Amino acid sequence: MSTVQPAPLEPSSVELADIVAARPRPLLVGLDVDGVLAPIVERADRAALLPGVTEALLDLVPHVTLAVVSGRSVADLEARYGFPAGVTVVGSHGLETRGLDTVALDEREQRRLDDLTALASAAADAAGAGAWVEHKPASIVLHVREADPATAEPAATRLHQRAGEVPGAHVKHGHEVVELMVRPTSKATAVADLRARHGAATVVFVGDDRTDEEVFATLAPGDVSVRVGPGETLAAHRLPDPPAVLAWLRALPSRL
Repeated sequence: MSTVQPAPLEPSSVELADIVAARPRPLLVGLDVDGVLAPIVERADRAALLPGVTEALLDLVPHVTLAVVSGRSVADLEARYGFPAGVTVVGSHGLETRGLDTVALDEREQRRLDDLTALASAAADAAGAGAWVEHKPASIVLHVREADPATAEPAATRLHQRAGEVPGAHVKHGHEVVELMVRPTSKATAVADLRARHGAATVVFVGDDRTDEEVFATLAPGDVSVRVGPGETLAAHRLPDPPAVLAWLRALPSRL
């Protein structure tokens, strides 16, 4: 018998800070970036953190283990956002961590990436004006947010199908993006590794996308899961938008 997922609670930012502060410590706070700390924009290369986010993160660092866990590459996160020291930066859905060795592909993975890059480039052409391709160390991403849905949607669907025919390829979907990866990874695995590494008694994770649902699905009953924005979710709580996340970040340190 299937179970119905309860609707997430919708506390205010201050109420959510009180909920988190009441959880057993030490705390690991994990944050997606786009749609959480930075508003979603038409092109990913135009994104920016909300004013005040960096200062709020710096205020929180002394009290918790703080990590951003993003689908963006670490190089992109560093160049675009410049997260302060004391924040663990995890990119490429867990394949990369700031300060550690970069992703090294073996010959089979490189051939796989070349094949997937060709497929994504063809899909961008089929999707038409506004579609573009992003290159990462172990993946290729088709972005169609600015393209005409009449051509973008079938192109993205076809890309998913064609990528599934490439041995060893893995497909992830986000906000009007299709990412083709040469090896398996997930934010859920990355967060689990962070929990073990830092001995966190409670994990708090805040996200807004399909890949964040993978984390919500694996959190323990005493953890705190927060979906940002609308949409079906496994998270127990919801905040409406990035400004509400920023208000929560600002409220939390004084309660810890």
